[in-house]
Amino acid sequence: MTDDLIELQTQLAFQEHTIAELNSVLTSHQKQMDMLRFEIRLLKEKFGALQEEIQMGPPQDERPPHY
Repeated sequence: MTDDLIELQTQLAFQEHTIAELNSVLTSHQKQMDMLRFEIRLLKEKFGALQEEIQMGPPQDERPPHY
């Protein structure tokens, strides 16, 4: 009976440790995904601004660089 109890306690300790590790990894991945989402949003904004500049063309009063 005591061997069974020790085995159950060992399994429980192992499972608690595993859950804690998984939680740590999950938290880390969530932080990385949040950062990547933020960076993607910034890139989309920059890309949109560049598209607008291209569509508008060069400013009419700006001299070409060779002058």
